[in-house]
Amino acid sequence: MKNKIHPAYYNTKVYHNGEVVMEVGSTVPEMHVEVWSGSHPFFTGKRTFVDAAGRVEKFQRKFGGDYFKGKKK
Repeated sequence: MKNKIHPAYYNTKVYHNGEVVMEVGSTVPEMHVEVWSGSHPFFTGKRTFVDAAGRVEKFQRKFGGDYFKGKKK
């Protein structure tokens, strides 16, 4: 390996809702995530709706709920 061209490597702690959920190797010292495998419905089997960023409301505002009315098959 060449010297002085590689980023620093950290044993990174991954945080979800303020608590450490796992440790991984990364180029950043710590990570804060909104969704991880322990809270995702696919992995937990619980049927919950995760919309932290308001994506559904943004879509509804942008298209006014009439997005599919004008489409003909």
